[in-house]
Amino acid sequence: MKLNERGLLVIISGPSGVGKGTIRKALFEIPDNNFCYSVSMTTRKPREGEIDGQDYFFVSREEFERRIKINGFLEYAEFVGEYYGTPLDYIDRKMSEGKEVIVEIEVQGAQQVQERLPEAVFIFIVPPSRKALIERLIHRGTDSQEKIDKRIAKAESEYPIAYKYDYIVVNDEVHNAADRIYAIIRAEHAKTERSIHKYYKLMEGKE
Repeated sequence: MKLNERGLLVIISGPSGVGKGTIRKALFEIPDNNFCYSVSMTTRKPREGEIDGQDYFFVSREEFERRIKINGFLEYAEFVGEYYGTPLDYIDRKMSEGKEVIVEIEVQGAQQVQERLPEAVFIFIVPPSRKALIERLIHRGTDSQEKIDKRIAKAESEYPIAYKYDYIVVNDEVHNAADRIYAIIRAEHAKTERSIHKYYKLMEGKE
C-alpha cells in the first residue's frame, strides 16, 4: 500500500541527444508499472516511424499558438525553430487517478514546470561523456550538420543547470538508467512530505 495515493509528476529532462526518449520507453517496459506517458505537442514534422498521438501530437504553428493564448499547456518552449508543449488538463486527470505521469521535455520547458509545480520530481539525464553525446546526435541521422552543431552548443549551455534538478541520472546504458529512475519514483512516494497526512489518518483509525 502506498501512503501517497496521488500519482507523481516525473520530469525527465536534459540536453538534446542524451537519450531521453529511449530511456522513457525502457521505463515503460518495466513489469507492473503504473506509468502514464504525457504525450507532448509539437510543430515539428514527424520523424520516420513516429505516430501522431503516441509519440507526439503534431500540430500546425497556428494551432499551437492558439493553445498558448488559452493557457492550455503546463509548459511550452521554442527549440531550434519549433514549438514543444505539455497539455495541462490531461496530466492533472491522470495524477488524480494515481498514475505516475512521465513527462519528457527539454530543459527550457522543465524550468517552466519548476516554477508552476515545484512538487514534481525533476530528473536530469546526462550522457557518459561529451564525445558520446556528439556520436549520438550524428548517428541519429535525423538532422543536418547545422542543426547538430546548434544542438551541441545548446547542450553545452544547459549542463550548468543540472544543479536545479532533484536527481542526475547518467545514461551509460539505457536499462540501467531506467532502473535508476524507477527506484527514484518508488523512493519519492515514501518521502515524509508526500505521505505524512495519510500516515496520521491511519494511526488515528480514520482509514
